[in-house]
Amino acid sequence: MRSIWRGDLSFGLVNVPVKVYSATQSHDRTSHQVDAADGTRIRYRRVREGTDREVDYANIANAYESSDGQQVVLTKDDLASLPVTRSPEISILEFVPIDQVDPIYFDKPYYLEPASRSPKAYVLLARALETTERLAIATFTLRSRTRLAALRVIDGVMTLQTLLWPDEVRRPDFDFLEADVEIRDQELEMASSLIETMADDFDPTRFEDTYQVELAKLIDARAEGGQGFPEPVDDASDDDAEVADLLAALRASVRDRAAG
Repeated sequence: MRSIWRGDLSFGLVNVPVKVYSATQSHDRTSHQVDAADGTRIRYRRVREGTDREVDYANIANAYESSDGQQVVLTKDDLASLPVTRSPEISILEFVPIDQVDPIYFDKPYYLEPASRSPKAYVLLARALETTERLAIATFTLRSRTRLAALRVIDGVMTLQTLLWPDEVRRPDFDFLEADVEIRDQELEMASSLIETMADDFDPTRFEDTYQVELAKLIDARAEGGQGFPEPVDDASDDDAEVADLLAALRASVRDRAAG
């Protein structure tokens, strides 16, 4: 892996030099757009609206809408003048219980590697986080933008997980939340029983991106002159019909799990 950034992890008077690495990568097949008629590559140009004149990338600015609806054009120099902190520092603000940060706030993860000759301070902080079962809430600047993040430990490595800002998480405003839904004790008990029959420890290696697997088969088949997959056949039987009664459906599911 190649580090994308380096700086200091700071809390109190302690500074821990670290290198930052992207913790994830896409396994999607790369593709590009072509003309379906003959496979000719499609190219995009940046042109002025209403004309065919191409605009150099260096001359392109961003237009934003002001609070009163006016269009405001900002250049790259304007954006670079924003008074954001440019210090290569990941500043820890507080330590919070792990269960207080809902996963809905999690965004992109980054691995941190100790960048000093001795990893003692890094290992000490990592073990202290694990022992106290807390996350470190921190701020840092990446690509000229201030980020909020949670620092946690995954397999002994401190991982910086950027967090969404509160106004980026939409409030679920659905009518059913105000409805008076009656749940019978039997239904709740049976649903809980079904959950228990399916309970297990999470092991991500047991799961596979079947879309990518089947896409690879299709690409290889077409490359060899084949036609790929046949049209799907609907072989649903009466036994697969939807069970109208919720309690009966739950009982049937528990029986199926027990038989399997």
